[in-house]
Amino acid sequence: MIRDAMKADDVVGISKLVIGRRERAVVLEPRGEGIVLWTLRFGDEVRREEAYFEDIEDAADPELVPLVQKLIKQKTAHWSPTMVSDPIQEALLSIIAEKKKALKPAKKAKAKAEAAPTSNIVDIMAALKQSLAAERKNDRKAG
Repeated sequence: MIRDAMKADDVVGISKLVIGRRERAVVLEPRGEGIVLWTLRFGDEVRREEAYFEDIEDAADPELVPLVQKLIKQKTAHWSPTMVSDPIQEALLSIIAEKKKALKPAKKAKAKAEAAPTSNIVDIMAALKQSLAAERKNDRKAG
């Protein structure tokens, strides 16, 4: 409901969010069926652009520009989620799968152990009935 109202009024939300023990400014933008959260930087966290580019030479070799353009055209492809991967996520999923496999036989063995009665288990109700029956016999003999 909030996303639809924001989309209808063509507005974004600005808020604060704590990430890693730090408060950050964020923008909430309605997009498609969800809301995109963008983290922002405060003015003192942003360097001026001159600091980034001061060590770069002003003029590129004009003969190399067409070669680089050709290389870009050769390597350009439509983006697909299969082009990127998260090796940490993949490693974690692999570890989780291995642990699940290791736990499955233990559960089956535990279920079999619970199903098979052992000789030291006593049915309390049966023992009480036997005890009462023995007492009645003794009372009859004595009376």
